Amino acid sequence: MAIEKAKPEIWTGRASGQQLYMHEKVSCVDEVTDFDKAIAVLGYANDEGVLRNQGRVGAVNGADAIRKQLGKMPNHLSVDTHFYDMGNVQCLDGDMEHSQTVLAKKVTQLLAKNAFPILLGGGHDIAYGHYNGIKNFLPENKTIGIINFDAHFDLRSNENGNNSGTPFFQIAQDCKQQSRDFKYCCLGIRKDANDKVLFETARSLGVVYVENRQFAMEHTKNMVEQLLSFLANVDYVYTTIDLDGFSSAYAPGVSAPSPMGFSPDIVVKALEVIIASKKLISLDIAEMNPVYDIDNHTSKLAASLIHFLAHRC
Repeated sequence: MAIEKAKPEIWTGRASGQQLYMHEKVSCVDEVTDFDKAIAVLGYANDEGVLRNQGRVGAVNGADAIRKQLGKMPNHLSVDTHFYDMGNVQCLDGDMEHSQTVLAKKVTQLLAKNAFPILLGGGHDIAYGHYNGIKNFLPENKTIGIINFDAHFDLRSNENGNNSGTPFFQIAQDCKQQSRDFKYCCLGIRKDANDKVLFETARSLGVVYVENRQFAMEHTKNMVEQLLSFLANVDYVYTTIDLDGFSSAYAPGVSAPSPMGFSPDIVVKALEVIIASKKLISLDIAEMNPVYDIDNHTSKLAASLIHFLAHRC
């Protein structure tokens, strides 16, 4: 399996001797045992999908960039909450599909051990492997809702191959073949980032979406109502955050930056609603590209979002 072991040297920061910081809390392991409360970080060191999608490469090193910033942050987790780093799933010889298969198996294993997976990417093709790992863990009669914070639908046809723009189209096709419900909600969609065909595909698949101009704090009430309606019709929720959905003022280090993206405050508000539903089963952050980051703004944003989630899930 193409898995790089976790690297303890990445986790650095102030030394307290009292586990006051996340780098002192983390345990770098290959496997986890059964615990009542465990959070497991798993990287997806892969930007092959971005390359195939004609994007800016560099996200292969995104997971480690996030870890470096997360390690410096304060630790407020309870003593009995275990925090693991499981290393990185790698893409060898451009075989993205194999890395997605490996990722799915690891997610299934982590869920079976009662761990809450937090995945770090890497291209947004992380979503296909991540979703399949959740699906393979849950009973067939359980409905999985996907909530994607993103500027893009990522519903491109994979007729000419899979890439970072096709994962949710692939999931939709699999659901159709397996007679499963495709429940997909996108928050932050931009008309200047999706062509007419993608909007038509979204409508034909029954996708729930909130456009970027409505995904803002002044429209919180409407956004929360739509989110609650979506949550009411699913058993479990898989949440994925594509960093290129944020304005480049907050997240310059991505494959497809734009100043017209959303802000962190509305994302945090939506996450609060998702967490309160008690249906969140797993989460990932995608498209972290340290090559184009400025003063670690993007990796710090990603780390802060993970820190927020880890202390509330």
